[in-house]
Amino acid sequence: MTARRDTAVELTVVSRSDAAMGVAVIEFAAASGRELPRWQPGAHIDLMLPTGDVRQYSLNGEPGAATWRIGVLREAGGRGGSVWVHDNLIVGATVHVAGPRNHFEFSPDKGTRYLFIAGGIGITPIAAMARAAAKAGVEYRIEYAGRSRSSMALLDELVDAHGDRITLHPSDESDRLDLAALFSDLPPFTTTYCCGPARLIAAVEVAARGRQLKVERFEPKEFGAPVWSAPFEVELAFSGLELEVPPDRSILEVVEEAGVLVLSSCKEGTCGTCETRVMDGEIDHRDSILTPLEQAANDVMYICVSRSAGPKLTLEL
Repeated sequence: MTARRDTAVELTVVSRSDAAMGVAVIEFAAASGRELPRWQPGAHIDLMLPTGDVRQYSLNGEPGAATWRIGVLREAGGRGGSVWVHDNLIVGATVHVAGPRNHFEFSPDKGTRYLFIAGGIGITPIAAMARAAAKAGVEYRIEYAGRSRSSMALLDELVDAHGDRITLHPSDESDRLDLAALFSDLPPFTTTYCCGPARLIAAVEVAARGRQLKVERFEPKEFGAPVWSAPFEVELAFSGLELEVPPDRSILEVVEEAGVLVLSSCKEGTCGTCETRVMDGEIDHRDSILTPLEQAANDVMYICVSRSAGPKLTLEL
């Protein structure tokens, strides 16, 4: 079952504007006129496309506002969602949306400094986080990289709101982000949030090694061969089923085939919809969401991509 289609709500586009070259900012209200759920910075929503596909977009407006706002970069070579959004979501159009969901949650703490790093359209969740940091009165700074100023979404809004707390790094002006220097001067008790292209996130992970870091990826991580290459068994504790997962199929596919309902969306370990509690067994984490510390807890997995690291797993399904 794809992401929450049974609980999706119909939203209407109430405004649309160009936020940068190729980037549309789209604002939704509930078609029924009802109040939309409140969300925390870092949250995303699932847009249900007429093709049956589901695409995730970060919320970047005010968490308590009557509307939801997203920013979408048109990517002709992408998976098709952004092109459909740009071509069809004009003012007055309706779309079914599920969520919000949040695996990149930001809650400012007075005793912590924050560093926000964004690349390109990765600014969308970061913008909401920075707004929350400013309201909370905590120490923060924003490092925003892009190809050019004209391609950097929400630029004027961010500069107006954050002044000298934001530093821009348009690469066409040879102002590239120096991560080594940035992290060498970083004060203690600083937590970094980063969102952007895979190359940026990989570089930040290297530069920030040993520091508090939380990232959100738009693209899945690349992994080598599974830890356990043979078939393995999954026991579904609530359903009373024992199923075999072959090397060429995901746990999600096998479980769904057996008639067990699991909410899912991206099928690539980036959205978090198929999160499943693990009661017993060792996990081969292959998602792009959990931090190393969260993985070490060995109590939750994303069954669209993650596998067993041994002959058997027991799941809370």
